[in-house]
Amino acid sequence: MAVLVLGGLVVLLRWAFRRGQSVVAAPPRPGDPLDYGLLVPVATPPTTEEARATVERLRRSGIRSSTVTTTDGLRVMVWPGDAVRAHQALESQPGQGPATG
Repeated sequence: MAVLVLGGLVVLLRWAFRRGQSVVAAPPRPGDPLDYGLLVPVATPPTTEEARATVERLRRSGIRSSTVTTTDGLRVMVWPGDAVRAHQALESQPGQGPATG
């Protein structure tokens, strides 16, 4: 039994530490703003701090959102069903306005 467990560990460790391929995910790369599935952009903050503030304003309005780095810069994304409410929430509060693209 011990030989089987040891053999299993050897196979697992050889797989995990194989050269040229990593078991750890590669760092994320910026994608096209349209490459995020159903999510739609509602704001284009120029800095990470403004993106966080925008996400917080949307959260206080009950809207789930995500910040993504695209090839065109930062975008705050929401589900399509929340897009109109998100634009209204951002326009009614000072700060970062809606997305332009």
